[in-house]
Amino acid sequence: MSSNLRTGGQILIDQLKVHGVRAAFCVPGESYLAALDALHDAKDTISLLTCRHEGGAANMAEAWGKLTGEPGICFVTRGPGAAHSFCGIHTAMQDSSPLILFVGQVAREALDREAFQEIDIKAMFGHMTKWAAQIDDAARIPEYVSRAFHVATAGRPGPVVLGLPEDMLTDRAAVGDATHYALARPVAGAADMASLRERLAKAARPFMVVGGGGWNAAAAADIRAFAEANDIPVIASFRCQDIVGNDSAMYAGELGTATAKTLVDRIQASDLLLVVGARLGEISTQGYTLIDIPKPKQQLVHVYADPDELGRIYQPDLPIVSGMPGFAAAARAMAPVKRPEWAAWAAAARAEYRKTLEGGSSPGALDMTVVMQELKKQLPRDTIMTQDAGNFSGWLQRYWEFPGYRTQLGPTNGSMGYGVPAGVAAKLACPDRTVVTFVGDGGFLMTGQELATAVQYGLDVIILVINNGIYGTIRMHQEREYPGRIIATELKNPDFAALARAYGAEGFTVSRTAEFAPAIAAALKAKRPAVLDLRLDPEAISTRMTLSALREASLKRQRAAG
Repeated sequence: MSSNLRTGGQILIDQLKVHGVRAAFCVPGESYLAALDALHDAKDTISLLTCRHEGGAANMAEAWGKLTGEPGICFVTRGPGAAHSFCGIHTAMQDSSPLILFVGQVAREALDREAFQEIDIKAMFGHMTKWAAQIDDAARIPEYVSRAFHVATAGRPGPVVLGLPEDMLTDRAAVGDATHYALARPVAGAADMASLRERLAKAARPFMVVGGGGWNAAAAADIRAFAEANDIPVIASFRCQDIVGNDSAMYAGELGTATAKTLVDRIQASDLLLVVGARLGEISTQGYTLIDIPKPKQQLVHVYADPDELGRIYQPDLPIVSGMPGFAAAARAMAPVKRPEWAAWAAAARAEYRKTLEGGSSPGALDMTVVMQELKKQLPRDTIMTQDAGNFSGWLQRYWEFPGYRTQLGPTNGSMGYGVPAGVAAKLACPDRTVVTFVGDGGFLMTGQELATAVQYGLDVIILVINNGIYGTIRMHQEREYPGRIIATELKNPDFAALARAYGAEGFTVSRTAEFAPAIAAALKAKRPAVLDLRLDPEAISTRMTLSALREASLKRQRAAG
Protein backbone atom coordinates (compact mmCIF):
# COMPACT_ATOMS: atom_id res chain seq x y z
CA MET A 1 0.00 0.00 0.00
CA SER A 2 1.16 3.53 -0.73
CA SER A 3 0.48 6.57 1.44
CA ASN A 4 0.70 8.77 -1.64
CA LEU A 5 -2.50 10.77 -1.97
CA ARG A 6 -3.54 11.02 -5.62
CA THR A 7 -6.57 12.26 -7.53
CA GLY A 8 -8.80 9.72 -9.20
CA GLY A 9 -7.47 10.92 -12.54
CA GLN A 10 -3.88 10.28 -11.47
CA ILE A 11 -4.73 6.88 -10.03
CA LEU A 12 -6.48 5.94 -13.30
CA ILE A 13 -3.59 6.89 -15.57
CA ASP A 14 -1.09 5.25 -13.23
CA GLN A 15 -3.07 2.01 -13.69
CA LEU A 16 -2.79 2.33 -17.47
CA LYS A 17 0.97 2.64 -17.06
CA VAL A 18 1.03 -0.40 -14.75
CA HIS A 19 -0.81 -2.45 -17.39
CA GLY A 20 1.61 -1.47 -20.15
CA VAL A 21 -0.58 0.88 -22.18
CA ARG A 22 1.44 2.49 -24.96
CA ALA A 23 -1.26 4.51 -26.73
CA ALA A 24 -4.75 5.85 -26.20
CA PHE A 25 -7.29 7.46 -28.52
CA CYS A 26 -9.69 10.19 -27.51
CA VAL A 27 -11.98 13.07 -28.26
CA PRO A 28 -11.50 15.36 -25.24
CA GLY A 29 -14.40 16.18 -22.94
CA GLU A 30 -14.92 18.31 -19.86
CA SER A 31 -16.27 15.26 -18.04
CA TYR A 32 -12.81 13.69 -17.69
CA LEU A 33 -10.50 16.70 -17.47
CA ALA A 34 -8.73 15.26 -14.42
CA ALA A 35 -7.75 12.15 -16.43
CA LEU A 36 -6.55 14.32 -19.31
CA ASP A 37 -4.44 16.33 -16.86
CA ALA A 38 -2.89 13.12 -15.57
CA LEU A 39 -2.18 12.02 -19.14
CA HIS A 40 -0.21 15.26 -19.56
CA ASP A 41 2.25 13.92 -16.99
CA ALA A 42 2.37 10.54 -18.75
CA LYS A 43 3.24 11.87 -22.23
CA ASP A 44 6.58 10.07 -22.27
CA THR A 45 4.86 6.73 -21.60
CA ILE A 46 1.44 6.89 -23.27
CA SER A 47 0.91 8.42 -26.71
CA LEU A 48 -2.47 10.17 -26.73
CA LEU A 49 -4.03 10.71 -30.14
CA THR A 50 -6.72 13.36 -30.37
CA CYS A 51 -9.26 12.20 -32.96
CA ARG A 52 -11.94 14.13 -34.87
CA HIS A 53 -14.91 11.93 -33.98
CA GLU A 54 -15.60 9.43 -31.22
CA GLY A 55 -16.50 6.82 -33.83
CA GLY A 56 -13.02 7.20 -35.30
CA ALA A 57 -11.40 7.04 -31.86
CA ALA A 58 -13.26 3.84 -30.92
CA ASN A 59 -12.44 2.20 -34.25
CA MET A 60 -8.77 3.10 -33.79
CA ALA A 61 -8.81 1.49 -30.35
CA GLU A 62 -10.48 -1.62 -31.79
CA ALA A 63 -7.91 -1.85 -34.58
CA TRP A 64 -5.08 -1.44 -32.05
CA GLY A 65 -6.48 -4.33 -30.01
CA LYS A 66 -6.95 -6.50 -33.08
CA LEU A 67 -3.43 -5.82 -34.34
CA THR A 68 -1.43 -5.98 -31.10
CA GLY A 69 -3.50 -8.21 -28.81
CA GLU A 70 -3.25 -5.46 -26.17
CA PRO A 71 -6.53 -3.80 -25.15
CA GLY A 72 -7.11 -0.70 -27.23
CA ILE A 73 -7.76 2.30 -24.96
CA CYS A 74 -10.33 4.96 -25.79
CA PHE A 75 -11.60 8.00 -23.87
CA VAL A 76 -14.86 9.74 -24.76
CA THR A 77 -17.21 12.08 -22.97
CA ARG A 78 -20.72 11.31 -21.75
CA GLY A 79 -23.96 11.28 -23.76
CA PRO A 80 -23.27 12.16 -27.42
CA GLY A 81 -19.61 11.14 -27.18
CA ALA A 82 -20.51 7.75 -25.77
CA ALA A 83 -23.22 7.29 -28.40
CA HIS A 84 -20.79 8.09 -31.21
CA SER A 85 -18.37 5.46 -29.91
CA PHE A 86 -20.92 2.66 -29.95
CA CYS A 87 -20.07 1.44 -33.45
CA GLY A 88 -16.50 0.69 -32.41
CA ILE A 89 -17.79 -1.23 -29.39
CA HIS A 90 -20.05 -3.34 -31.62
CA THR A 91 -17.10 -4.09 -33.90
CA ALA A 92 -14.92 -5.10 -30.94
CA MET A 93 -17.62 -7.47 -29.66
CA GLN A 94 -18.35 -9.20 -32.96
CA ASP A 95 -14.67 -9.26 -33.96
CA SER A 96 -13.48 -10.45 -30.51
CA SER A 97 -11.00 -7.60 -30.08
CA PRO A 98 -9.81 -6.43 -26.64
CA LEU A 99 -10.87 -2.82 -26.00
CA ILE A 100 -11.46 -0.66 -22.92
CA LEU A 101 -13.63 2.42 -23.32
CA PHE A 102 -13.55 5.05 -20.58
CA VAL A 103 -16.62 7.30 -20.61
CA GLY A 104 -16.72 10.58 -18.72
CA GLN A 105 -19.88 10.81 -16.62
CA VAL A 106 -21.86 13.48 -14.77
CA ALA A 107 -21.02 14.12 -11.15
CA ARG A 108 -22.39 11.56 -8.71
CA GLU A 109 -24.66 14.09 -7.02
CA ALA A 110 -26.42 14.71 -10.36
CA LEU A 111 -27.03 11.07 -11.27
CA ASP A 112 -30.57 9.94 -12.09
CA ARG A 113 -31.73 13.51 -12.72
CA GLU A 114 -31.25 13.42 -16.50
CA ALA A 115 -28.42 15.87 -16.00
CA PHE A 116 -26.61 17.44 -18.94
CA GLN A 117 -25.55 14.59 -21.26
CA GLU A 118 -26.21 11.96 -18.56
CA ILE A 119 -26.41 8.33 -19.64
CA ASP A 120 -26.78 5.01 -17.87
CA ILE A 121 -23.49 3.26 -18.66
CA LYS A 122 -24.70 -0.24 -17.80
CA ALA A 123 -27.98 0.06 -19.68
CA MET A 124 -26.37 1.60 -22.76
CA PHE A 125 -23.40 -0.73 -23.11
CA GLY A 126 -24.23 -3.79 -21.02
CA HIS A 127 -25.67 -5.90 -23.84
CA MET A 128 -22.80 -5.17 -26.24
CA THR A 129 -19.77 -5.66 -23.99
CA LYS A 130 -18.18 -8.32 -21.83
CA TRP A 131 -18.59 -5.98 -18.86
CA ALA A 132 -19.90 -2.46 -18.31
CA ALA A 133 -19.65 -0.63 -14.99
CA GLN A 134 -19.15 2.73 -13.33
CA ILE A 135 -16.40 3.61 -10.85
CA ASP A 136 -17.95 5.62 -8.00
CA ASP A 137 -15.05 5.42 -5.55
CA ALA A 138 -11.56 6.65 -6.45
CA ALA A 139 -10.03 4.16 -4.03
CA ARG A 140 -11.43 1.30 -6.15
CA ILE A 141 -9.97 2.48 -9.46
CA PRO A 142 -7.07 -0.05 -9.38
CA GLU A 143 -9.55 -2.87 -8.74
CA TYR A 144 -11.92 -1.86 -11.55
CA VAL A 145 -9.18 -1.19 -14.10
CA SER A 146 -7.40 -4.45 -13.31
CA ARG A 147 -10.66 -6.32 -13.79
CA ALA A 148 -11.25 -4.47 -17.07
CA PHE A 149 -7.91 -5.63 -18.49
CA HIS A 150 -8.48 -9.20 -17.34
CA VAL A 151 -12.01 -9.36 -18.74
CA ALA A 152 -11.09 -7.73 -22.06
CA THR A 153 -8.30 -10.25 -22.73
CA ALA A 154 -9.54 -13.45 -21.08
CA GLY A 155 -11.17 -16.29 -23.01
CA ARG A 156 -12.85 -14.73 -26.03
CA PRO A 157 -11.44 -11.17 -26.07
CA GLY A 158 -13.83 -8.26 -26.28
CA PRO A 159 -14.80 -4.76 -25.12
CA VAL A 160 -15.23 -3.37 -21.61
CA VAL A 161 -16.75 0.04 -20.75
CA LEU A 162 -16.10 1.95 -17.53
CA GLY A 163 -17.92 5.13 -16.55
CA LEU A 164 -15.94 7.89 -14.79
CA PRO A 165 -18.02 10.41 -12.81
CA GLU A 166 -16.21 13.74 -13.12
CA ASP A 167 -16.18 14.44 -9.37
CA MET A 168 -14.81 10.95 -8.66
CA LEU A 169 -11.81 11.81 -10.85
CA THR A 170 -11.01 14.82 -8.67
CA ASP A 171 -11.43 12.96 -5.37
CA ARG A 172 -8.17 12.07 -3.62
CA ALA A 173 -7.39 8.62 -2.27
CA ALA A 174 -4.42 6.76 -0.83
CA VAL A 175 -4.50 3.40 -2.57
CA GLY A 176 -1.89 1.01 -3.92
CA ASP A 177 -1.53 0.17 -7.59
CA ALA A 178 -2.52 -3.15 -9.12
CA THR A 179 0.00 -5.37 -10.87
CA HIS A 180 0.12 -6.02 -14.61
CA TYR A 181 -2.79 -8.14 -15.81
CA ALA A 182 -2.22 -11.82 -16.65
CA LEU A 183 -3.75 -13.52 -19.66
CA ALA A 184 -6.28 -16.18 -18.67
CA ARG A 185 -7.21 -18.54 -21.47
CA PRO A 186 -8.22 -22.20 -21.38
CA VAL A 187 -5.96 -24.82 -22.94
CA ALA A 188 -7.01 -27.98 -24.75
CA GLY A 189 -6.53 -31.06 -22.60
CA ALA A 190 -4.78 -34.30 -23.50
CA ALA A 191 -8.09 -36.18 -23.77
CA ASP A 192 -9.43 -33.60 -26.23
CA MET A 193 -6.35 -33.87 -28.41
CA ALA A 194 -6.43 -37.67 -28.33
CA SER A 195 -10.07 -37.63 -29.41
CA LEU A 196 -9.29 -35.16 -32.19
CA ARG A 197 -6.48 -37.35 -33.49
CA GLU A 198 -8.71 -40.41 -33.41
CA ARG A 199 -11.42 -38.64 -35.41
CA LEU A 200 -8.93 -37.29 -37.92
CA ALA A 201 -7.56 -40.78 -38.49
CA LYS A 202 -11.02 -41.93 -39.63
CA ALA A 203 -11.66 -38.98 -41.96
CA ALA A 204 -11.15 -39.12 -45.70
CA ARG A 205 -11.85 -35.47 -46.59
CA PRO A 206 -11.07 -33.14 -43.66
CA PHE A 207 -11.15 -29.34 -43.72
CA MET A 208 -9.99 -26.82 -41.16
CA VAL A 209 -11.64 -23.40 -40.74
CA VAL A 210 -9.68 -20.74 -38.83
CA GLY A 211 -10.86 -17.35 -37.64
CA GLY A 212 -12.00 -15.23 -34.72
CA GLY A 213 -9.94 -13.38 -32.14
CA GLY A 214 -7.37 -14.33 -29.53
CA TRP A 215 -4.64 -15.33 -31.98
CA ASN A 216 -1.00 -14.28 -31.89
CA ALA A 217 1.95 -14.80 -34.22
CA ALA A 218 3.07 -18.00 -32.47
CA ALA A 219 -0.42 -19.51 -32.64
CA ALA A 220 -0.71 -18.66 -36.32
CA ALA A 221 2.65 -20.30 -37.02
CA ASP A 222 1.68 -23.37 -35.00
CA ILE A 223 -1.68 -23.90 -36.72
CA ARG A 224 -0.03 -23.55 -40.13
CA ALA A 225 2.62 -26.11 -39.19
CA PHE A 226 -0.11 -28.49 -37.98
CA ALA A 227 -2.04 -28.16 -41.25
CA GLU A 228 1.05 -28.69 -43.38
CA ALA A 229 2.27 -31.67 -41.33
CA ASN A 230 -1.09 -33.39 -41.78
CA ASP A 231 -2.07 -32.27 -45.31
CA ILE A 232 -5.28 -30.63 -44.04
CA PRO A 233 -6.60 -27.84 -46.27
CA VAL A 234 -7.35 -24.58 -44.45
CA ILE A 235 -10.11 -22.05 -45.06
CA ALA A 236 -10.27 -18.61 -43.45
CA SER A 237 -13.52 -17.33 -42.01
CA PHE A 238 -14.72 -13.88 -43.10
CA ARG A 239 -11.90 -11.29 -43.04
CA CYS A 240 -9.51 -13.59 -41.20
CA GLN A 241 -7.36 -14.39 -44.22
CA ASP A 242 -4.06 -13.59 -42.53
CA ILE A 243 -4.10 -16.28 -39.83
CA VAL A 244 -2.57 -18.84 -42.20
CA GLY A 245 -0.33 -17.32 -44.85
CA ASN A 246 -1.91 -17.60 -48.26
CA ASP A 247 1.36 -18.94 -49.68
CA SER A 248 0.87 -22.16 -47.74
CA ALA A 249 0.15 -25.19 -49.90
CA MET A 250 -2.73 -25.90 -47.50
CA TYR A 251 -4.49 -22.54 -47.89
CA ALA A 252 -7.72 -23.01 -49.86
CA GLY A 253 -9.57 -19.67 -49.66
CA GLU A 254 -12.02 -17.59 -47.63
CA LEU A 255 -15.59 -18.01 -46.48
CA GLY A 256 -16.79 -14.49 -47.19
CA THR A 257 -19.33 -12.53 -49.16
CA ALA A 258 -18.32 -14.00 -52.53
CA THR A 259 -17.02 -17.48 -51.80
CA ALA A 260 -16.34 -19.51 -54.93
CA LYS A 261 -18.88 -22.24 -55.62
CA THR A 262 -16.09 -24.78 -55.94
CA LEU A 263 -15.11 -24.12 -52.33
CA VAL A 264 -18.71 -24.35 -51.12
CA ASP A 265 -19.09 -27.68 -52.93
CA ARG A 266 -15.86 -29.00 -51.48
CA ILE A 267 -16.83 -28.09 -47.90
CA GLN A 268 -20.19 -29.79 -48.34
CA ALA A 269 -18.37 -32.89 -49.62
CA SER A 270 -16.04 -32.99 -46.61
CA ASP A 271 -16.53 -35.53 -43.84
CA LEU A 272 -14.82 -33.67 -40.98
CA LEU A 273 -14.72 -29.96 -40.17
CA LEU A 274 -12.18 -28.75 -37.65
CA VAL A 275 -13.25 -25.20 -36.76
CA VAL A 276 -10.59 -23.31 -34.80
CA GLY A 277 -11.52 -19.93 -33.35
CA ALA A 278 -14.34 -19.09 -35.76
CA ARG A 279 -17.88 -18.68 -34.45
CA LEU A 280 -19.41 -20.02 -37.67
CA GLY A 281 -21.41 -16.83 -38.09
CA GLU A 282 -23.86 -15.79 -40.77
CA ILE A 283 -21.34 -14.59 -43.39
CA SER A 284 -18.95 -17.51 -43.06
CA THR A 285 -21.77 -20.04 -43.29
CA GLN A 286 -23.33 -18.35 -46.32
CA GLY A 287 -26.43 -17.32 -44.41
CA TYR A 288 -26.45 -20.49 -42.25
CA THR A 289 -26.86 -22.67 -45.35
CA LEU A 290 -23.36 -24.11 -45.69
CA ILE A 291 -23.61 -26.42 -42.68
CA ASP A 292 -26.76 -28.19 -41.50
CA ILE A 293 -28.43 -26.90 -38.32
CA PRO A 294 -28.37 -28.12 -35.63
CA LYS A 295 -26.41 -31.28 -36.50
CA PRO A 296 -23.95 -30.98 -39.38
CA LYS A 297 -23.66 -33.97 -41.67
CA GLN A 298 -19.88 -33.77 -41.27
CA GLN A 299 -18.08 -34.64 -38.06
CA LEU A 300 -17.70 -31.25 -36.35
CA VAL A 301 -14.83 -30.47 -34.01
CA HIS A 302 -15.29 -26.92 -32.73
CA VAL A 303 -12.48 -25.21 -30.83
CA TYR A 304 -13.43 -21.97 -29.09
CA ALA A 305 -12.34 -20.04 -26.00
CA ASP A 306 -15.88 -19.39 -24.73
CA PRO A 307 -17.86 -22.53 -23.78
CA ASP A 308 -21.14 -20.64 -24.26
CA GLU A 309 -20.48 -20.52 -28.00
CA LEU A 310 -20.01 -24.27 -28.38
CA GLY A 311 -23.34 -25.83 -29.33
CA ARG A 312 -25.03 -22.44 -29.59
CA ILE A 313 -26.05 -23.04 -33.23
CA TYR A 314 -24.21 -26.16 -34.38
CA GLN A 315 -23.91 -29.27 -32.24
CA PRO A 316 -20.26 -30.37 -32.31
CA ASP A 317 -19.23 -33.99 -32.06
CA LEU A 318 -16.19 -32.79 -30.14
CA PRO A 319 -16.33 -29.39 -28.43
CA ILE A 320 -12.95 -28.15 -27.23
CA VAL A 321 -12.75 -25.17 -24.90
CA SER A 322 -9.38 -23.60 -25.58
CA GLY A 323 -7.66 -20.37 -26.42
CA MET A 324 -6.00 -20.28 -29.82
CA PRO A 325 -2.37 -20.29 -28.62
CA GLY A 326 -2.96 -23.30 -26.38
CA PHE A 327 -4.80 -25.35 -28.98
CA ALA A 328 -2.44 -24.47 -31.83
CA ALA A 329 0.61 -25.45 -29.78
CA ALA A 330 -1.00 -28.76 -28.80
CA ALA A 331 -2.03 -29.46 -32.39
CA ARG A 332 1.49 -28.81 -33.67
CA ALA A 333 2.94 -31.14 -31.01
CA MET A 334 0.48 -33.93 -31.88
CA ALA A 335 1.88 -36.83 -33.88
CA PRO A 336 0.75 -36.32 -37.51
CA VAL A 337 -2.04 -38.43 -38.94
CA LYS A 338 -1.58 -37.68 -42.63
CA ARG A 339 -3.64 -40.29 -44.47
CA PRO A 340 -2.43 -40.97 -48.04
CA GLU A 341 -5.54 -39.60 -49.76
CA TRP A 342 -5.34 -36.25 -47.96
CA ALA A 343 -2.49 -34.92 -50.11
CA ALA A 344 -4.58 -35.13 -53.28
CA TRP A 345 -7.62 -33.70 -51.48
CA ALA A 346 -5.59 -30.71 -50.26
CA ALA A 347 -3.87 -30.21 -53.62
CA ALA A 348 -7.22 -30.10 -55.43
CA ALA A 349 -8.57 -27.53 -52.97
CA ARG A 350 -5.41 -25.47 -53.38
CA ALA A 351 -5.65 -25.58 -57.16
CA GLU A 352 -9.25 -24.36 -57.04
CA TYR A 353 -8.18 -21.46 -54.82
CA ARG A 354 -5.34 -20.53 -57.20
CA LYS A 355 -7.82 -20.45 -60.04
CA THR A 356 -9.89 -17.79 -58.23
CA LEU A 357 -6.86 -15.49 -58.38
CA GLU A 358 -7.15 -15.51 -62.14
CA GLY A 359 -9.65 -13.13 -63.66
CA GLY A 360 -10.43 -11.07 -66.68
CA SER A 361 -10.61 -7.31 -66.72
CA SER A 362 -13.19 -5.28 -64.83
CA PRO A 363 -15.40 -2.96 -66.90
CA GLY A 364 -14.54 0.70 -67.40
CA ALA A 365 -11.37 2.70 -67.93
CA LEU A 366 -9.88 1.64 -64.59
CA ASP A 367 -9.28 -2.10 -64.31
CA MET A 368 -9.23 -3.21 -60.67
CA THR A 369 -7.62 -6.53 -61.50
CA VAL A 370 -4.61 -4.64 -62.85
CA VAL A 371 -4.66 -2.40 -59.77
CA MET A 372 -4.36 -5.48 -57.58
CA GLN A 373 -1.53 -6.85 -59.71
CA GLU A 374 0.33 -3.55 -59.43
CA LEU A 375 -0.08 -3.51 -55.66
CA LYS A 376 1.51 -6.96 -55.53
CA LYS A 377 4.48 -5.60 -57.48
CA GLN A 378 5.05 -2.43 -55.47
CA LEU A 379 3.99 -3.06 -51.86
CA PRO A 380 6.33 -4.64 -49.31
CA ARG A 381 5.45 -8.17 -48.29
CA ASP A 382 4.59 -7.21 -44.71
CA THR A 383 2.18 -4.42 -45.70
CA ILE A 384 -0.80 -4.10 -43.36
CA MET A 385 -4.04 -3.90 -45.33
CA THR A 386 -6.94 -2.27 -43.53
CA GLN A 387 -10.34 -2.42 -45.15
CA ASP A 388 -13.72 -0.86 -44.84
CA ALA A 389 -17.03 -2.59 -45.50
CA GLY A 390 -18.62 -2.75 -48.94
CA ASN A 391 -18.58 -4.55 -52.27
CA PHE A 392 -15.30 -2.90 -53.26
CA SER A 393 -13.55 -4.95 -50.55
CA GLY A 394 -14.07 -8.04 -52.70
CA TRP A 395 -11.11 -6.97 -54.85
CA LEU A 396 -8.85 -7.15 -51.83
CA GLN A 397 -10.36 -10.31 -50.40
CA ARG A 398 -10.22 -12.18 -53.69
CA TYR A 399 -6.96 -11.02 -55.27
CA TRP A 400 -4.63 -10.06 -52.44
CA GLU A 401 -2.54 -12.87 -51.00
CA PHE A 402 -2.06 -12.16 -47.30
CA PRO A 403 1.40 -13.44 -46.33
CA GLY A 404 0.65 -14.09 -42.67
CA TYR A 405 -0.26 -12.75 -39.27
CA ARG A 406 -1.03 -9.76 -38.82
CA THR A 407 -1.45 -8.22 -42.30
CA GLN A 408 -5.25 -7.77 -42.49
CA LEU A 409 -7.51 -5.56 -40.41
CA GLY A 410 -11.15 -5.68 -41.46
CA PRO A 411 -14.46 -5.50 -39.60
CA THR A 412 -16.23 -8.85 -39.57
CA ASN A 413 -19.36 -7.00 -38.42
CA GLY A 414 -19.45 -5.12 -41.73
CA SER A 415 -19.05 -1.68 -40.18
CA MET A 416 -18.64 1.13 -42.71
CA GLY A 417 -16.24 3.83 -41.57
CA TYR A 418 -13.73 1.34 -40.13
CA GLY A 419 -10.95 1.45 -42.73
CA VAL A 420 -9.46 4.93 -42.30
CA PRO A 421 -9.30 4.91 -38.46
CA ALA A 422 -7.90 1.38 -38.58
CA GLY A 423 -5.18 2.55 -40.94
CA VAL A 424 -4.23 5.40 -38.62
CA ALA A 425 -4.04 3.06 -35.61
CA ALA A 426 -2.06 0.45 -37.56
CA LYS A 427 0.54 3.01 -38.60
CA LEU A 428 0.86 4.21 -34.99
CA ALA A 429 1.33 0.64 -33.77
CA CYS A 430 3.72 -0.35 -36.58
CA PRO A 431 5.46 2.83 -37.80
CA ASP A 432 8.07 0.92 -39.81
CA ARG A 433 5.52 -1.00 -41.90
CA THR A 434 3.58 0.19 -44.92
CA VAL A 435 -0.15 0.58 -44.20
CA VAL A 436 -2.69 0.70 -47.02
CA THR A 437 -6.40 1.32 -46.49
CA PHE A 438 -9.12 0.10 -48.86
CA VAL A 439 -12.28 2.16 -48.44
CA GLY A 440 -15.29 3.00 -50.58
CA ASP A 441 -16.48 6.51 -51.32
CA GLY A 442 -19.38 6.02 -48.91
CA GLY A 443 -17.23 4.74 -46.05
CA PHE A 444 -14.57 7.41 -46.58
CA LEU A 445 -17.07 10.19 -45.96
CA MET A 446 -18.13 8.53 -42.71
CA THR A 447 -14.75 8.72 -40.95
CA GLY A 448 -12.42 10.22 -43.56
CA GLN A 449 -11.92 13.26 -41.32
CA GLU A 450 -9.45 11.10 -39.39
CA LEU A 451 -7.09 11.90 -42.25
CA ALA A 452 -6.54 15.09 -40.24
CA THR A 453 -5.42 12.91 -37.33
CA ALA A 454 -2.97 11.07 -39.59
CA VAL A 455 -1.54 14.39 -40.84
CA GLN A 456 -1.32 15.87 -37.35
CA TYR A 457 0.69 12.96 -35.99
CA GLY A 458 2.72 12.19 -39.10
CA LEU A 459 1.18 8.75 -39.70
CA ASP A 460 1.84 8.03 -43.36
CA VAL A 461 -1.07 5.76 -44.22
CA ILE A 462 -1.98 5.32 -47.91
CA ILE A 463 -5.74 5.43 -48.52
CA LEU A 464 -7.25 3.96 -51.68
CA VAL A 465 -10.77 5.36 -52.12
CA ILE A 466 -12.66 3.04 -54.45
CA ASN A 467 -15.00 5.68 -55.83
CA ASN A 468 -17.92 4.42 -57.91
CA GLY A 469 -20.48 7.04 -56.86
CA ILE A 470 -22.86 4.57 -55.24
CA TYR A 471 -23.44 2.61 -52.07
CA GLY A 472 -22.33 -0.49 -53.94
CA THR A 473 -23.46 -3.29 -51.64
CA ILE A 474 -26.96 -1.87 -51.25
CA ARG A 475 -27.18 -1.13 -54.97
CA MET A 476 -26.28 -4.76 -55.67
CA HIS A 477 -29.05 -6.02 -53.40
CA GLN A 478 -31.43 -3.41 -54.82
CA GLU A 479 -30.83 -4.57 -58.39
CA ARG A 480 -31.16 -8.19 -57.32
CA GLU A 481 -34.52 -7.71 -55.58
CA TYR A 482 -35.99 -4.63 -57.32
CA PRO A 483 -34.14 -4.32 -60.65
CA GLY A 484 -34.15 -0.87 -62.21
CA ARG A 485 -35.95 0.76 -59.25
CA ILE A 486 -33.03 2.82 -57.98
CA ILE A 487 -33.41 5.01 -54.91
CA ALA A 488 -31.13 6.21 -52.09
CA THR A 489 -27.95 4.54 -53.39
CA GLU A 490 -26.46 7.20 -55.70
CA LEU A 491 -23.80 9.56 -54.33
CA LYS A 492 -22.48 12.97 -55.37
CA ASN A 493 -18.90 13.08 -54.14
CA PRO A 494 -16.28 15.79 -53.66
CA ASP A 495 -12.90 15.68 -55.37
CA PHE A 496 -11.19 13.33 -52.93
CA ALA A 497 -7.68 14.15 -54.15
CA ALA A 498 -8.28 17.88 -53.68
CA LEU A 499 -9.82 17.19 -50.28
CA ALA A 500 -6.72 15.24 -49.26
CA ARG A 501 -4.47 18.13 -50.28
CA ALA A 502 -6.64 20.50 -48.24
CA TYR A 503 -5.94 18.29 -45.20
CA GLY A 504 -2.19 18.51 -45.88
CA ALA A 505 -1.90 15.03 -47.39
CA GLU A 506 -0.93 13.97 -50.89
CA GLY A 507 -3.82 13.53 -53.32
CA PHE A 508 -3.96 11.62 -56.60
CA THR A 509 -6.81 11.09 -59.04
CA VAL A 510 -6.73 7.79 -60.93
CA SER A 511 -9.28 7.50 -63.72
CA ARG A 512 -7.46 5.13 -66.06
CA THR A 513 -5.52 1.92 -65.50
CA ALA A 514 -2.21 3.36 -66.70
CA GLU A 515 -2.39 6.13 -64.08
CA PHE A 516 -2.35 3.82 -61.10
CA ALA A 517 1.24 2.51 -61.13
CA PRO A 518 2.89 5.95 -61.02
CA ALA A 519 0.35 7.18 -58.45
CA ILE A 520 0.97 4.37 -55.98
CA ALA A 521 4.73 4.70 -56.50
CA ALA A 522 4.51 8.42 -55.69
CA ALA A 523 2.37 7.72 -52.63
CA LEU A 524 4.94 5.23 -51.33
CA LYS A 525 7.67 7.85 -51.67
CA ALA A 526 5.66 10.75 -50.27
CA LYS A 527 6.59 10.29 -46.58
CA ARG A 528 3.20 11.67 -45.57
CA PRO A 529 -0.41 10.46 -45.72
CA ALA A 530 -1.76 10.01 -49.25
CA VAL A 531 -5.17 9.50 -50.82
CA LEU A 532 -5.69 7.88 -54.21
CA ASP A 533 -9.13 8.59 -55.66
CA LEU A 534 -9.79 5.53 -57.84
CA ARG A 535 -12.65 6.37 -60.21
CA LEU A 536 -14.28 2.99 -60.72
CA ASP A 537 -17.09 2.37 -63.19
CA PRO A 538 -20.29 1.44 -61.28
CA GLU A 539 -20.64 -1.47 -63.72
CA ALA A 540 -17.83 -3.17 -61.76
CA ILE A 541 -20.24 -3.99 -58.96
CA SER A 542 -18.29 -7.08 -57.86
CA THR A 543 -15.31 -9.18 -58.87
CA ARG A 544 -17.54 -11.66 -60.68
CA MET A 545 -20.52 -9.73 -62.11
CA THR A 546 -21.38 -6.43 -63.77
CA LEU A 547 -24.26 -4.24 -62.68
CA SER A 548 -26.04 -4.68 -66.02
CA ALA A 549 -25.68 -8.46 -65.93
CA LEU A 550 -27.04 -8.55 -62.39
CA ARG A 551 -30.05 -6.43 -63.36
CA GLU A 552 -30.78 -8.52 -66.45
CA ALA A 553 -30.55 -11.76 -64.47
CA SER A 554 -32.99 -10.35 -61.91
CA LEU A 555 -35.44 -9.22 -64.59
CA LYS A 556 -35.21 -12.60 -66.30
CA ARG A 557 -35.96 -14.34 -63.01
CA GLN A 558 -38.96 -12.10 -62.42
CA ARG A 559 -40.31 -12.69 -65.92
CA ALA A 560 -39.94 -16.45 -65.45
CA ALA A 561 -41.82 -16.24 -62.16
CA GLY A 562 -44.70 -14.48 -63.90
